[in-house]
Amino acid sequence: GQPVENEEIDTPLLNCFIVDIEKIKHLHKLQTKWGNHHFIQQFGNRKEIKDSKMGKNLSIATISLLLVLASTNAQQALTKAWKAACTVAGSKVVISAGAYKLGLVTLLGPCKGAIEFNLQGTLQAPSDVASFNGKDGWVIFKQIDGLTVSGGGVFDGKGQLAWEKNDCNKEKSCNALPINIRFDYVTNSVVQDITSKDSKFFHINLFECKKLQFQSVTIIAPADSPNTDGIHMGRSSQITITNANIGTGDDCISIGDGNQDVSANQVTCGPGHGISIGSLGKYENEQPVSGIRVSGATLSNTENCVRIKTWPSAHSGVASDIHFEDIVMKNVANPIIIDQNYCPNNQCSNKSPSKVKISNVSFKKIRGTSSTKEAVKLICSTSVPCQQVVLSDIDLAYKGGGGSSTSSCANVKPAVSGKQNPPACTNKL
Repeated sequence: GQPVENEEIDTPLLNCFIVDIEKIKHLHKLQTKWGNHHFIQQFGNRKEIKDSKMGKNLSIATISLLLVLASTNAQQALTKAWKAACTVAGSKVVISAGAYKLGLVTLLGPCKGAIEFNLQGTLQAPSDVASFNGKDGWVIFKQIDGLTVSGGGVFDGKGQLAWEKNDCNKEKSCNALPINIRFDYVTNSVVQDITSKDSKFFHINLFECKKLQFQSVTIIAPADSPNTDGIHMGRSSQITITNANIGTGDDCISIGDGNQDVSANQVTCGPGHGISIGSLGKYENEQPVSGIRVSGATLSNTENCVRIKTWPSAHSGVASDIHFEDIVMKNVANPIIIDQNYCPNNQCSNKSPSKVKISNVSFKKIRGTSSTKEAVKLICSTSVPCQQVVLSDIDLAYKGGGGSSTSSCANVKPAVSGKQNPPACTNKL
């Protein structure tokens, strides 16, 4: 039934759907003692339920959820709770402390109004990839306006077995692996104070989202976990990422085609492959990328740092108005990169130039240490050379042997100002 207001407690459980393991155990005892039908008959039609062992009243909607969870089917319970909450504006689904095994679940809108998914415990994905039946997501939020995901909890993807089977770095066509958290067509929403751990593939994926904020999100996976991008986005706009702490096996943040007006501030990245625009130009009909700003980031022990990458001999595209500023690098490989010959594992059949046009790009106030001698590498396309590229106040020291850090350029003439260590474009390719 619909939740009803509980008048006897300070904070009513109206519009609040709670998963609490201790309450589940106690209710399961009552259900076993009286039988399910009698239990519902005695309590399901009352406005409120008072139980001395629980010390508070519960709304009817809460009881309905707890009875489902008593059968240990968390997937079914969560789906039912979400559907009920979605019918009431200002509702909240709470998963309290504890560990819960959860299969693939889609939390679908649109809802009647704002809705909060408050995860205080840990959700654990199935370890076996086969249980996902080829689906590419685990927890999916879809077609929701006014969503808040919060609570300090953990989405544990249990990805160790999947990583062993991941061949996407070697094969052009590889089997889809589930992303920990998908946001599809989500608008005017906030994701804060959650952790994504050991995803089988990308940790967080955005598609066709608008006005979505990430605040104090933590992402964790080993450095050798393949294709575990932290936050990947496609065809989304007005996205902000603030105070994220990301350590994973691939890009900390990857920005694909069609993204507009994206800002990442005070992001900590490492291990991982840095913060990347792209890869772009691999597929037909890719949409332009513009309005990307990364500032105040700290990257440590990453394989790359700030990077724009496009495929050669592929499809046309546009990447413009992209700015990296005030970034600290600690022992990173390849700190500053534009790579328009991006072709991992020799997947390119044709080596003709990239057709992606890059313009209005700046690298400013970037400082720290490089683990590779080549600290700046701007390799642009011979068919569409980069334009309006700026290098300002660059100070990247190489700590290895064999001399100081170097800078390489091809098909680009950057505007240079302030300190330049290494001197800009000392190697012209």
